[in-house]
This record gives sequence, structure tokens and C-alpha cells, in this order.
Amino acid sequence: MTDDTPETPTALLDRAKQHATNVTAEHFPDLPVETIEWEVSHRAQRQAGVTKDDPTTEAITIVLTWKAYEQHGWEQFSATVRHELIHAWQYHEFGDADHGATFTQWIDRLNTSQHCERFTTPKWWLICEDCGGRIARY
Repeated sequence: MTDDTPETPTALLDRAKQHATNVTAEHFPDLPVETIEWEVSHRAQRQAGVTKDDPTTEAITIVLTWKAYEQHGWEQFSATVRHELIHAWQYHEFGDADHGATFTQWIDRLNTSQHCERFTTPKWWLICEDCGGRIARY
């Protein structure tokens, strides 16, 4: 058995593209996964991934965060890929994406979540004096 855990950003993108191809074949057959652009971010600190849409060209780009992958490993991070594929499908179908009803209908089926776990330590916390609520700031 070979270990196919990605150890470079290029290997991560290759693994993510393959995973995306498998997921879309089963769940989003009308999504042209081969046209999705893929990138790795070495700067993002709050989001494990993000899906962008260019309405003028209808190009969809999925950006994956290297630090989140390093922190979580492939098994957990693959859920981020599936999360972003839901957004890619939303952009393809509706021209917009969010975490509303069309997103939440896919969470269980794709074994993903609505939000990612924190993977960097916040520089500051804003704490409400009334309720004690905390908001991370990077």
C-alpha cells in the first residue's frame, strides 16, 4: 500500500481535483468540474477554502488553504474540498453561493460541515462585556 498523503501544494491540488472529480460524478453530474480552477493560499488564516466566481466569464476558482491542510490532514481536509464543491455547484446553478438552504441540503450527503474548524491561533479576541461572547480576530 502506498501513502498518497499530499506533501506539497501541487500534490494537494492534484488530490483535491481527483477527489472533486469523484464527488461531482456521483452528486453533481451537471457541474463541469474540469473547468474549475484550483489554487493554494499560503496566507489565509480564517478559512480553509473559498470558492470564487467571476460573473463576467462564469469562471469558478476554488482556493484551498495550505495551513488548514497541514493542521487537519487529508481525511479531515477532504471535507473542505466537498464544502467548496457545494459552492461551485451553487455558482454554476444559481450564479450565487451562500450557506443557506441550497447549501445545507448537501451537508449530510457529502459528509461535510457548514463552517471549518479554526486552524490558526487568533491574535486577539473581542469579548462582549454584556454576554461574554467571543469573536476571534487575526
